[in-house]
Amino acid sequence: MKVNGTVPVVEGQPVLSDEEKLSLRNIVEADRTNHAGRQSYMDILFEVQKRYGNHIPQAVLGEVAHLVGTPPAQIDGFVSFYTMLSTRPRGKHVIRVCTSGPCHIAGAPAVVGELKKLLGIDLGETTSDGMFTLEASSCLGLCGASPALMIDDYAYGNLATGDLVRILDAKRSGWPLDSSSTKTTVKDTIKGEQRIVLRNAGLIDPENINEYIARDGYAALKKALSMTPAEVVQIVVDSKLQGRGGAGFPTGMKWSFVAREQSDEKYVICNADEGEPGTFKDRLILEGDPHSIVESMAIAGYAVGARIGIVYIRGEYVLSIARVKKAISDARAQGLLGENILGKGFSFDIEVYSGGGAYVCGEEFALLESIENKRGTPRSKPPFPPEKGLFGKPTLINNVETLANIPPILQKGSEWFKSIGTPSSTGTKVFSLSGDIVNRGAVEAPFGVTLRQIIEDFGGGVRDGKRIGFIQTGGSAGTVLSSKYLDIPLDFASMKAYNVSIGSGVVLVASEDVPLLPFLDEVAHFFHHESCGKCTPCREGTLQVKAIIDSLVNRTADPQALSRLHKLLDLLVDTSFCGLGQAAPLAFDSALRNFPEIFEQALGESHAPEACGEE
Repeated sequence: MKVNGTVPVVEGQPVLSDEEKLSLRNIVEADRTNHAGRQSYMDILFEVQKRYGNHIPQAVLGEVAHLVGTPPAQIDGFVSFYTMLSTRPRGKHVIRVCTSGPCHIAGAPAVVGELKKLLGIDLGETTSDGMFTLEASSCLGLCGASPALMIDDYAYGNLATGDLVRILDAKRSGWPLDSSSTKTTVKDTIKGEQRIVLRNAGLIDPENINEYIARDGYAALKKALSMTPAEVVQIVVDSKLQGRGGAGFPTGMKWSFVAREQSDEKYVICNADEGEPGTFKDRLILEGDPHSIVESMAIAGYAVGARIGIVYIRGEYVLSIARVKKAISDARAQGLLGENILGKGFSFDIEVYSGGGAYVCGEEFALLESIENKRGTPRSKPPFPPEKGLFGKPTLINNVETLANIPPILQKGSEWFKSIGTPSSTGTKVFSLSGDIVNRGAVEAPFGVTLRQIIEDFGGGVRDGKRIGFIQTGGSAGTVLSSKYLDIPLDFASMKAYNVSIGSGVVLVASEDVPLLPFLDEVAHFFHHESCGKCTPCREGTLQVKAIIDSLVNRTADPQALSRLHKLLDLLVDTSFCGLGQAAPLAFDSALRNFPEIFEQALGESHAPEACGEE
């Protein structure tokens, strides 16, 4: 007998002992059954992975499939889809270093290079002593503290290459190491800022429900329960609140769609799978004011006739998950969740579902598939979630920031909310500021604020007095702009008029020293890596876009490169199955429009005599 990891191998076949089978049965049979009576594969597999040292041996995966009553191929497909799960042996500690746009600008390539040198391995490899596995991450949600990395569940930000030896040595020796460098604090209110969503962040202990209650917490829920569900929906409709996840769909309209459906079960889902590079606003809300999400979900449940809520939080947000779970438990203990809330005959409870490292699960249908223990691939539509969503039941899905607006709207009224912002875009927007600016972090301002105000007044301008090279708004699935856009107002109507994405609220600033094409190369890599592979246009198109950008960066592009790039981008928009493929071209299309000279120069240099090896 020989040992393969922790699974014995007899005559070439892995064999599990009775003791290991019992251990796995205990994990599977632990209290992980959700309110729909279904077990969460993700929770089970994360626990199994810890048991076997950061990976799940195939023999173990087969046993888990048997225990949960599903075909081995289905659960193997599930594991292979999510980057935080692995059947490939990994080291004792998994290092996930962020290579997204914000981290790229802040120096991630140097961090990655130094880690390779110190560990003597490449990305995707494990050190010979089995201590570390080095992996690239598309985004860790630590953009305000970039460059950043995570080792296991611990995050480290604002990295310099000189920090890495200390961090690695601490891990090798088991020393405690402070990871507070990733804490993106919400600073004091800046002139021109108006906080609705971030009203409590930084002002209360997020783990103390009494401090939330002392600032009128759960007063909106009490008010809602004194009204009819239809009256609550109407207040949200009248407020003209639009979804803050990027699409800007009218929130009240979505609530009314779910409310009018007749069903024995309905669901309210908070989409907290914040994977858009440059975005960290939802993390600040979840970590700094988790009860605002618990309260708003309960209000939504009452308004639409649901009794079950689910918060889907990306797996990298370890602290967010812990704080939301505690907030749920504390609210339940005070009769603010559970059966017969506040004696009003309304019952509603919430559970937390962890993501597994898949950007596409931010798309609402992919998110539903993930909760249903499937690979996170989008569904055909219609029908849409309000009619047929989770487990085929009417489902309300709202973003974290969207929901955080609900309690103030209920307390102060729709007219108050509409008095803020612009006629087309009511209320405020939380912007995530990152890149080459003096003050990185989150800022909340009324719609209609300009990019100049965001960058100069709130962000303190470009570092070291340098000029702006380019700005990316909306995240990787957003637009790349020049400084000529600084004075356009940031609201839904203006964004549409000027062909600018507001998206999730990303404002990423690059100084004049940052070359555009290598940055776009990282964006191209991101979309190719995160494509779920379901449809050919996205799966193959993102690969071809990356190949063309690669050739422009390396000055090896053929004469038709830009022509082919334009055609590819149009093809992705017109034929991709879901929003990921349809939004992937935005960064490249806008960059081509706003910086044509950079692409033309790269193309010209690709055909210069020296590039061709001629004299």
